[in-house]
Amino acid sequence: MMKTAVFPGSFDPIHNGHLEIVQRMLPLFDKIIIAIGINPDKKYLFSLEQRLNWLEQVFNNEPKISITSYHGLTAEFCKQQQAQYMIRGLRNSNDFEFEKAIAQMNKKLGGIETVFVISSPEHAPLSSTILRDIIINGGSVADLVPVKIAIKTNNK
Repeated sequence: MMKTAVFPGSFDPIHNGHLEIVQRMLPLFDKIIIAIGINPDKKYLFSLEQRLNWLEQVFNNEPKISITSYHGLTAEFCKQQQAQYMIRGLRNSNDFEFEKAIAQMNKKLGGIETVFVISSPEHAPLSSTILRDIIINGGSVADLVPVKIAIKTNNK
């Protein structure tokens, strides 16, 4: 049986922590689906099209990766994709407590196993929320995002 994992997120924007997680998980799975979850209650800085485009640019040479988006429950999406696993990155104990409850519910709802990946120390402070704040305030995130993407900031 093919081992398929979903790596869900908003990727608003993708950063080097996301990239590292995918690179570390590639040897463990036959296929990884990087999926942007669409939440109508969330305000995004970048359009869905832009985020999908960035993911395609970053992973275009990796045949084991597919890029998509979805609405609704992640566990349902995993079942539709015949994915047995979900990948989640953990930066700290707060992430673990939050993600643990979601993982337990995904197991109950869809039988999906969650694989937790501890971020490397150099990527632990990275979050899309922090990067959005830097971008909005005109700072550079060039060293924090994959080299294949360029993010323009509002320099003040």
